[in-house]
Parts: sequence; structure tokens; C-alpha cells
Amino acid sequence: MNRKNLLAKCIKLVSFAFAIGFSTFVSAQAPSAKPAPATTPTTAKATFAGGCFWCVESDFDKVPGVISTTSGYTGGKTINPSYEQVSSHTTGHAEAVEIVYDPSKVTYEKLLDYYWHSIDPTTKDQQFCDRGSPYRTVIFAHNEAQLKSALASKAALEKSKPFKDPIVTEIVLAGAFYPAEEYHQDYYKKNPVRYKFYRTSCRRDARLQEIWGDLASH
Repeated sequence: MNRKNLLAKCIKLVSFAFAIGFSTFVSAQAPSAKPAPATTPTTAKATFAGGCFWCVESDFDKVPGVISTTSGYTGGKTINPSYEQVSSHTTGHAEAVEIVYDPSKVTYEKLLDYYWHSIDPTTKDQQFCDRGSPYRTVIFAHNEAQLKSALASKAALEKSKPFKDPIVTEIVLAGAFYPAEEYHQDYYKKNPVRYKFYRTSCRRDARLQEIWGDLASH
């Protein structure tokens, strides 16, 4: 190999080494990417038992920020129970409604306030004309934050309630939720006449007015 070719080869090697070194230096100096900021969940769940789930579903569908409501069974021991099984008072389940909501439009605390004023929290294993454990009132908290908020709201209500009887509504962590049969979903929309007759004859709104007055959620 002559001197001219050897010189050209050396120049190429030096240029290549310089390019690699410069690239490594630039990469080392470049700022590391910042972690993505934490985002607020776009939806959240709340689950309430307040007697007949037709009525609870109807009441919460009116709340701005609520995306969907599903009638179902929770708080018992039987897996995927039927309405007939729950109605036999042997499964331990309560009729309940699972609510999906937008936290940017309605807070969990606001839902709690609406819930309290849509039930009779003074009756154990009963709501209005419906009697038995499936009709008990329960707040099923989905996490520790909800549990803390629910307990705080109950404590505050004990001090401000417009009635003398104690509040017997349970507050527990949520377990498995089983959607009720399809004919129960949106019952108040599918059967408006029957639903209105049931709600009126059960004196749900009349009793809420007696307990809460103008604060009643209906």
C-alpha cells in the first residue's frame, strides 16, 4: 500500500472516530425526558344500596356527571345470584346500583350528599314499603379514599340531621358486584306507568319529604 492510500485511510478512521465521539458527547449532554404528569381518572365508580334499585337508578340518572347506572346485587355470599335467590333473603346480597361518573363534573362527596337525601337512613333492613336484608342501606366504598369520605359524611350528618333517630346505614368496602337481569335495567324507562305506581304506592317520595323536607333528592 502506497503512502497516499495509507494517508487517506487514516483520515477516514480519524473522521469516523471523531463522529462517534461527538455523537456520544451530544447524547450525554441532552436532557433526560421528564416523566409524564399524573392524570386524573376520566371515570370512577360509586356503589350505593338504597332499597329498590329501580328507584336508586332513576334518582342517580338525574345527577349531572353520572355517565351510567347499573342495577345489581352485592354484599352477599352467593356467586352471580338471581333476583329470585336474592329475594329469598338467603344470599346476603343487597339490591344496589353501580354508578360510573366523571370526577371532573361531579365529586364523590357530592354523590354521597345526594345519596343520603334520597334514602331513609333510619330503618334497618327496610326502605319504605320493602322489607328484608336486600333492602338495607349501604355505602360500598371502592377504595380507602371513598371509605374515608363516606365515614366523614356520616359523622357530619349525625350532627346536622333534621330527625332524632340514629343513622343505621352501613359503610363497607365494596366486593363483587353482579348486574341484575336485563329487565331490571332502566326499569323506570321501560315501564314508566308501573314504575310510577310502585314508587307512589310505596310512599318513597312522601317519606323522603317527611324526613328531609326541601333537602330530599327526588
